[in-house]
Amino acid sequence: MRAANCVLIVAAATFSACSPEHEHVGPSPSGGSVVPTMQRVSPPGDTLEIAGRPVDLALSPDGRRLFAKTNTDLIAIDTAAWKITAQVAFPGEDGGSMTGLVVTPDGTRILASTAGGLLCEAGVRPDGSLEWFRSIKLPAHDKGSSFPCGIALSADGSTAYVCLSRNNSLGVVDLDTGKLTSEIAVGIAPYEVRLSATAQTAYVSNWGGRHPTPADLQAFSANVAVKVDARGIAASGTLSVVDLAARRESQQVDVGLSPGALTIVPGSPEVVAVASANSDTVTFVSGKESRSLSIRPSSTLPSGSMPNGVAALGTTMYVSNAGNNAIAVYRTTPTDPLPVELVGLIPTAWYPGPIIATPNVLYVACIKGVGSRTPQPPQRGWNSHWHRGTITRLAVPNDRTLRDYTTQAHADGLIEQGTDAPATSVASDPPTPMPDRPGQPSVFEHVVYIIKENRTFDQVLGDMGRGNADPSLCIFGREITPNQHALADEFTLLDNYYCNGVLSADGHSWATEGNVTPYLERSFGGFKRSYTFGDDPLTYSSSGFIWDHVLAAGFSFQNFGEFDEAGVSPPGTYFDVLENFQKNDHRFTFTHSIGVANVRTRSHPQYPGWNLAIPDVQRAAIFLKALGEYERSGDLPNFITIYLPDDHTAGVDKTVPTPRSMVADNDLALGQIVEGLTRSRFWATTCVFVIEDDPQNGFDHVDGHRSTCQVISPYTRRHSVVSNFYNQSSVVHSIQRIFGVAAQNQLSAIAPVMRECFTDTPDFTPYTHRPNIIPLGERNPVKTADAEENGPSFDFSAPDLADEDTLNRVIWSSVRGDDTEYPVKFAGAHGTGLAVLGLRLDESQSDDDDDD
Repeated sequence: MRAANCVLIVAAATFSACSPEHEHVGPSPSGGSVVPTMQRVSPPGDTLEIAGRPVDLALSPDGRRLFAKTNTDLIAIDTAAWKITAQVAFPGEDGGSMTGLVVTPDGTRILASTAGGLLCEAGVRPDGSLEWFRSIKLPAHDKGSSFPCGIALSADGSTAYVCLSRNNSLGVVDLDTGKLTSEIAVGIAPYEVRLSATAQTAYVSNWGGRHPTPADLQAFSANVAVKVDARGIAASGTLSVVDLAARRESQQVDVGLSPGALTIVPGSPEVVAVASANSDTVTFVSGKESRSLSIRPSSTLPSGSMPNGVAALGTTMYVSNAGNNAIAVYRTTPTDPLPVELVGLIPTAWYPGPIIATPNVLYVACIKGVGSRTPQPPQRGWNSHWHRGTITRLAVPNDRTLRDYTTQAHADGLIEQGTDAPATSVASDPPTPMPDRPGQPSVFEHVVYIIKENRTFDQVLGDMGRGNADPSLCIFGREITPNQHALADEFTLLDNYYCNGVLSADGHSWATEGNVTPYLERSFGGFKRSYTFGDDPLTYSSSGFIWDHVLAAGFSFQNFGEFDEAGVSPPGTYFDVLENFQKNDHRFTFTHSIGVANVRTRSHPQYPGWNLAIPDVQRAAIFLKALGEYERSGDLPNFITIYLPDDHTAGVDKTVPTPRSMVADNDLALGQIVEGLTRSRFWATTCVFVIEDDPQNGFDHVDGHRSTCQVISPYTRRHSVVSNFYNQSSVVHSIQRIFGVAAQNQLSAIAPVMRECFTDTPDFTPYTHRPNIIPLGERNPVKTADAEENGPSFDFSAPDLADEDTLNRVIWSSVRGDDTEYPVKFAGAHGTGLAVLGLRLDESQSDDDDDD
């Protein structure tokens, strides 16, 4: 579902501070909205909420029209009336790429790049409406899309210079003929391009930096070798200086990691400012000289401000800090382009990106905006995939206003909580389940981290009969998931826990890094470089993965399936593999494909990762066999990751089991693993965390991001309900705290550790798994002759590549029956779930968003 021309204008809100740990995602009683990172958003100025994720902005030469590129559409905005005048979907099957939007010098045409390899050209009518009239295909060097991104135009508007990300080149397009006339080799994954004042030089930011030498550690992104560090994370970022007359790169300058947005700072000599998201820096390049500036609001903060937008005007520079939900304002001097003073912060909505600065007005687009709270008529609801970005217009603040904004930005973004200070005293501190400070001892010596696939809270635990649950939305209830219910009964029921992400590409990143880079947040128009599952070094945060922190602290790590795209040899269906397993035959073996070195070298050789043809009970058996070996040796790894993907389900094709059978398989495997751990010699010092990677396109009466989480240990608060605000970053932070490691990025540091789940008095009672009630391998019913033989088809070659709305409807129908109305009004956050939380809907919300 996508809403066209649905607009909500909200004014800046002021509110008193209160503890966010006891709030919920969505509108806050004290003002503004709380997003899944637990930050509050309440941007000043006038804000348009739009359907989609805005990744670029362009202003007409006369300043009367602002254009926005989202993951799906091109939008035109009247800057005086501050309203949308047109919104058109991109041609082709794919949406907008990560960046790339320009207006011709005469203001009559707009060019935008798409993830599918198109340079699209739209005309602007006098009334402000838009019309596509040409799409130029920019060919790739391989079978995929060239993935065009940033665009620059010649002064006469006849030539477009386009960053071709997967071609590692700057494309030159003759707009009169619509032909790609040449390509200029640059660095890896070119992102943005700007022309010099003389238009003789182009500056190109290269997200992946230099091509590696044979001596460099390497990994692959879009079939191209990338320089990486020992953790497997991209380790180079550069700025290409291109001689346009000679059609060649004349210089490549090292800048920070993941360089993206760039601008030319006025003055002589010309200076280029490059924002590097994975280094939290802006680098200033002039000729062969370069200098970098840290843009974190405080020198005590770890990584995670993630600058991905920059604009300069006069002696002021604006940088969008995505991790802080703020625009950092710097002052320069006429004689030195390097800003000498951070003068303040401007609060924004969630994940600010592109910025346009004029003498009197700033325009800021926030990619995630307010999350997924799409205005709907009263009978409709929200869904975590109904992306709701924002575009804000605000007056350039004076010094007094900027001071007020700075105070609000620090409070909203929880910036002061972004540093995880180590304990000053350790040796004399008694061990606790969840230490107060990093470095203090924990009672736990082992952590088992189980990651499953794609469920909201109400889908599974809506029938709990306690906590904030809605049984009418439960489709995988106690009959299908007896173990998840028993674990919630016997240990702790968490009813205010959220996934930060919305699909596997960002969900597994949040689950393993506690953070997500702009590269991923900008890719929702089409993941054409990669749909990352640990296989693209350009997508990872520089702060590293949770296992990197554990290993660096001297602990051991073993992986079971995470980041592995497994194969079945010889090829077989789920039914074949299940039957073979139940007969204790060994006809099938599993192959592995793991991109991250620290995972690949520490993965169990028999345990398979993503592949829905493999039963989870077989995965559990492989783990339990390994657990038996650890019992005999007495050497259980300190940190273990386990991937159980089959609750994803695989549709209603006759070659796969029913959705409820696959979820039952997943539930039984979980119960068996937990029982094995609780009956092992390691139980007294082990803590188990169980999460979903994302909430998929599911429904929940509180919010579409709300999901399930189990915390299982002898020190878990038994038979309790914990309603504190926790999220995926909280789990990462909690694991770090157990191992005495400080949070390595700001979004992990601001996420509260899960202290309320524990008690100091242990209960060593082991868990006994519940047998499945729904048969494993239950086949989907045979279709009638006049129905489609196999039902809808889905792409399950990688997690969540299938169309999730269709899959969710198929799941609902298969479990609840065709006669039970699909609960569209509950598909995400919605009004009926807010009243019980003391929350409210904004009365100004539009009811126009009803486009199916």
